[in-house]
Parts: sequence; structure tokens; C-alpha cells
Amino acid sequence: MNNNQIIDMQCNETTGRIMRPVAYIKSDFTSKFGIPRQSGLADLEAEIHFYPEYQNPEAVRGLEEYSHLWLIWEFSQAVRKEWSPTVRPPRLGGNVRMGVFATRSPFRPNPIGLSSVRLESVEFSEKYGPVLHVSGADLMDGTPIYDIKPYLAYVDSHPEAAGGFTDQIQDHKLKVEFPEELLKKIPVEKREALLAVLANDPRPGYQKDPERKYGMSFGSWDIHFKVDGEQLQVLEVFNTFMN
Repeated sequence: MNNNQIIDMQCNETTGRIMRPVAYIKSDFTSKFGIPRQSGLADLEAEIHFYPEYQNPEAVRGLEEYSHLWLIWEFSQAVRKEWSPTVRPPRLGGNVRMGVFATRSPFRPNPIGLSSVRLESVEFSEKYGPVLHVSGADLMDGTPIYDIKPYLAYVDSHPEAAGGFTDQIQDHKLKVEFPEELLKKIPVEKREALLAVLANDPRPGYQKDPERKYGMSFGSWDIHFKVDGEQLQVLEVFNTFMN
């Protein structure tokens, strides 16, 4: 998607209003494969850039006083004409159907995503206007963002909440074997986040072939790996800008 393109959502028949993106994200996730399944699983930094109409610095006045934000965005790569009342969550192996409203599947009647991210800083650029530096986002590069709201811990945090089927899998982590000579190809400031992405098992839940090689885009790098049991082994790292 062109970052300068404004994508109109379906017109609301009651009000006649059209929702338009106010911003888009610049992240190291250039394809869907490998994006963390939830926000906060990897502390990779990203930037939120506003479209020209919303680059007024007054619109973010006071935002720096908050540590976390809610992002309301569109699954722009998962838009479909039809929707299904049930989906197959990858974490359940792709064999169990759940109600679409009981999951966070991108294939929804309205392809809207909701993410909580940490606000690292607010920068003011002559070219781009306000730029929000955030971490923990689970959005693909270029994803349109429809709204940004402060996260309020006293009402938004519910540590006692039941998590359905995710309560059984949320702590699942792979052991990552990343050879030192390959890890050195990744900038130091991005290594920890990449390791977290790999530890959270970027494969679809139904793919368990220990001999299969997977490729994942991460910024300007292609990461090739395979998984055997609970062990993920990185095989190759290519800089796509140099190849």
C-alpha cells in the first residue's frame, strides 16, 4: 500500500460519515509472515507517521505524558468481500473452529485491529510533522491507523481477566539457536526484538515439519530457519538490499 494513499472505509449508512486513516506505521515487518500475534510480544521500535491532513502538532499536545497508547487500525492485507462466523485459530493447530468474535483473527466483518504499544517519544519533523516512536507494535509496515488513544491503566488493565483458549498457550516459547556469525549481521539494537519474534514461533500452528525451511522478512533482512520440536535454528541471514 502506498503510504500517501488514503483508504476510505465503508460509508456508515446512518451518519453518512467515512472513516479515513489518520496515520500509518513504519516498521520492520514488511510481510505478514513473522509479525507477532499480539502487541507487546517483541519490543521492536516503529514509527507512526501522520497523513498531511493530520500533521498539526496541536493534535498530539499532551500525548507525551502517557507511557502507552491504543492503536485502532485496519488489517489492510486481510480485506475480504465475504466473512465467516467461525475461524480456525492457528494456535489451535488450524483444526478447531471458534466464533470469529471469540478470536482476534484478521478475517472479520470489519477488518479492524486493536493494539497496545509503548510510547517511547514524540518527535516533531519539519517534513513529516509529529512522529510517534513506539515499541511493541504488531503491525505490518504501511498499515493504516484510524485512531490513536491514550492507554489508561486504571480502567484498561484487568490482570484477573480470563483469556479463553489463549490461557493454555500464552507462555509457549521456543529455544532459539542463532549462530553468532549470523546474529552479527543484525544491528545490535534490533537483535533482542528479533530473538523475541523467533521465540514466539512465527510459523502457522499447523506446520510442524521439522525438515521444512521457513523464510521471514525482517526489515532489510531475510531470516531462514527451521523448527524441530521446541528448538528453532536459524540457518541463513540475507541482506536484501545487498543481494
